Amino acid sequence: MYSYNYPRPALTVDAVLFQYLRGSLYLLLIKRGNEPFRGSWALPGGFVNENETAEQAVERELMEQTGIVPKNLKQFYTATTPGRDPRGWTVSVVFI
Repeated sequence: MYSYNYPRPALTVDAVLFQYLRGSLYLLLIKRGNEPFRGSWALPGGFVNENETAEQAVERELMEQTGIVPKNLKQFYTATTPGRDPRGWTVSVVFI
């Protein structure tokens, strides 16, 4: 276990994938398989592994959770609001 003089957030990634089809806009969501919020709808994503970039993590998570091999993902937003994740302090890089 690591011990630091200062608190450190966990780094996560989320993917916002949408498609315009037959006049309607669709957003890709997954059903959460784990707590917290098991069974709720969520954006695909997860924790960044050690020695992995955020870009590698979002590609891995999309493949694991949806089978989709993403193309041309771009960083869109960074969510940093304290307390937004009940598991602890997380910072999430959102890709679109």
